[in-house]
Amino acid sequence: MKCENYVKLSFPALSRNESYARAAVGAFVSQLDPTVDELGSVKAAVSEAVTNCVVHAYSECETVGSINITARIKDEEVYIKITDKGCGIEDVKKAMEPLFTTKPELERSGLGFAVMESCCDKVKVSSKVGKGTTVTLTFRFEKRVLK
Repeated sequence: MKCENYVKLSFPALSRNESYARAAVGAFVSQLDPTVDELGSVKAAVSEAVTNCVVHAYSECETVGSINITARIKDEEVYIKITDKGCGIEDVKKAMEPLFTTKPELERSGLGFAVMESCCDKVKVSSKVGKGTTVTLTFRFEKRVLK
């Protein structure tokens, strides 16, 4: 059985922390020797998920909530869970439709989940209104033989 490696991150849901999450997860995933495109996909998906938390999860709160990320590597698969304890998503299926947005006044494109789906092998969203949301991103990397 191969060893499983993981990292956990926790930070305030502030837009300036999106680049930290993107860089930290990218650095962690780099141990699999991904291609530039694979690494770009991981970073883009994490960026979209964190941005969704910042924009939507705590928008009605007076205080800044937190975002938690667990990135786990098992064999050549990467699982990334992005969790918030914010307002939750009332209709996940509807929220995942391209161009759907609850914030048209902020000129949001409604493409966050579509971008995540285009970057990942699998996107799973679980949410409870008033309790928060977890987005799980799954990536499968090709096994490479180093010369």
